[in-house]
Amino acid sequence: MEYTQKLVYQSNYWYNDGLKRARIRDMSGAVTSLKKSLQYNRENIAARNLLGLVYYGRGEVGEALVEWILSKNFQSHENIANYYIKKLQENPTELEKVNQAIRKFNQSLSYCYQDGEDLAIIQLKKVVADHPSFLKAYQLLSLLYLHTQQYGKARHTLKEAHRLDTTNDITLRYMHELNELRRNRAVRQAEKEGKKEKPQTVTYNIGNETIIQPASTGAKENAGIMTIVNIVIGLVVGVAVMWFLIMPAVNSSTAKRTNHQVKEFSDQIAEQDAQISALQTELEQYRANSEATQTAQQTAASTQESYEIVLNMYDHYRSEDMSDAAMVTELLKVNPDSLGTVGREQFDSMTEDIYGRYCETLYYTAQQNYEVANYADAITNLNTVMQMNAGYDDGQAMWLLAQAYSASGDTENANTWTERVQTEYPNIDTSGDDSSGDESSQ
Repeated sequence: MEYTQKLVYQSNYWYNDGLKRARIRDMSGAVTSLKKSLQYNRENIAARNLLGLVYYGRGEVGEALVEWILSKNFQSHENIANYYIKKLQENPTELEKVNQAIRKFNQSLSYCYQDGEDLAIIQLKKVVADHPSFLKAYQLLSLLYLHTQQYGKARHTLKEAHRLDTTNDITLRYMHELNELRRNRAVRQAEKEGKKEKPQTVTYNIGNETIIQPASTGAKENAGIMTIVNIVIGLVVGVAVMWFLIMPAVNSSTAKRTNHQVKEFSDQIAEQDAQISALQTELEQYRANSEATQTAQQTAASTQESYEIVLNMYDHYRSEDMSDAAMVTELLKVNPDSLGTVGREQFDSMTEDIYGRYCETLYYTAQQNYEVANYADAITNLNTVMQMNAGYDDGQAMWLLAQAYSASGDTENANTWTERVQTEYPNIDTSGDDSSGDESSQ
């Protein structure tokens, strides 16, 4: 079997595994399997589209859109990703609600940094109401409920998070922590409500005398004899027993009970401190993960915008129905490093042709501007040339820009570009340029 065929088989295997996991709402497992599928074959359209659906099911609309755009880039026709993207674009109100939910989620993170848990909880309630499939919002809200000891609400919120993704590590960890807290509370409550000890003695009064005797064991006693004996013993040793035996025992029992309670309270405080510390660690980790998520979303948005521009400009480029100036304005917005192989090839093929033509036009226009002392337009045109090709005409365009800045009185920019010319093009011929510039300015 050929190596490429093995890669295709492995990719299909992990796709089937991801599909099986997605059907039982094992979203985290599905993401892992589908990413493995794309590692073996990044052009597996079915795996990439399903990965987008899994992201969408967890409320991560930005990540889902990136996967569908990449899928569309690999196969532009007869691709269900076109339908998904169209559906999102047809409902701008829903997209705006998602964007608002993400903004409120980020605001909630800011409140957490400022120890404003109450404000964060209020915002997150609005987030999950507007965007019910936003898994990370449910997780952060559960963590805040645990942190503020609202265990009933935490349990309800974690159930919703578990419904969205049955195997998510963060959700399962929070559920385990909640169960531990509830179990510990039940144990402590049971200890506090322990059975009372049965009385070991019976006390009653006869006249002005107090009689203390052991509790009855249930066996019948000779009432007459025992009463006389108890009266005699009580009269002789009652006071002595009271002061020398009973009172020290009572004091000792009280002291032991007090010490036990102090120890119990100390253990509870230590346990609560440990739980708070663990939750604070979790909260800090979640904050760091959320920052990384926000960065990833921004990168995804940049990638999406770049792909849309390249695809749109490529259509205009082939149909030749758009001016070079207009296409250059759009293409300069593209981040080439965010493009995939196919997208980068389209971008490079367009810019090689368009930038070449437009650089020649702008450079010639800038030379004419410079000759008539129109330095502002010369600087504008040459800066655009620098964005397209900083080394145009073997550095001559860069040297003309430095001269234009110098002639306009902008010494700082003139020095900056002059130093760059001297560094990157030390052998450039600059003889006679300054004098011609001076004559022009005169």
